[in-house]
Amino acid sequence: RITAFEVQHIANVAWGFAKTGYTDQQLFRAIAAETPRRSSHFNSQDLANTVWAFATAGVAAETLFEAIAAAAVTRIGDFNPQGLANTVWAFATAGVAAE
Repeated sequence: RITAFEVQHIANVAWGFAKTGYTDQQLFRAIAAETPRRSSHFNSQDLANTVWAFATAGVAAETLFEAIAAAAVTRIGDFNPQGLANTVWAFATAGVAAE
């Protein structure tokens, strides 16, 4: 159950599946549902990895992207250059404009 995962594990599972090209829709739906509830607990790397995974997998998840955008704004100073670049790339690739 995804609800039992630590937030880093959620991000790592999403990243791992996307990296291998295996996009299990049920898994990505579960992650998309759980992430907005817990995004305030994600660190900058978890945020970057999660949106990168969804963009790479081509999985639409507007609510997830909105939650991650809100969380990223509060941690913008915590992102390293690569994490920030990956996050921006993910939003652009997914066609999501954060306000």
